[in-house]
Amino acid sequence: MPRPRRCRRVGLRPDLTYFKPAGVPVAGLEESVLTVDGFEAIRLKDLEALEQEAAAGRMGVSQPTFHRILRAARKAIADAVVNGKAIRIEGGVVRVAGTRRFMCDSCHRGWEVPFGTGRPPGCPACRSTDIHRDEKNGASAGPGRGRCGKLR
Repeated sequence: MPRPRRCRRVGLRPDLTYFKPAGVPVAGLEESVLTVDGFEAIRLKDLEALEQEAAAGRMGVSQPTFHRILRAARKAIADAVVNGKAIRIEGGVVRVAGTRRFMCDSCHRGWEVPFGTGRPPGCPACRSTDIHRDEKNGASAGPGRGRCGKLR
């Protein structure tokens, strides 16, 4: 029996979790799955241009593990682009580092924002300004802290 996966730290949860080729109906598309930790590896290495050792440190994994995550993520993206598949971002045992959770008192929607971005102007769903911090339901206590959980 394989040992359980170690929790991987990600800097943010992706806002958009589905991409598809233009002009093709969703019903007829195959999907390529990109894990949330793969999304983070691509973001750190290719977008922020970090060296693998630094990116691995930010994710809380070893450099060889980071390389495996990155290789799998690039393969999923290449498969989607070359074979005309949709990309679904989901899964992985991760914790979002450095986020604050807010709740809307009007529509009862919860969402997370990164530290350092200031208080949100209002609810992203209903635009109400009647919002509050939600410390008890998974909000991080500060950068690098947070709960580990399986994302779907």
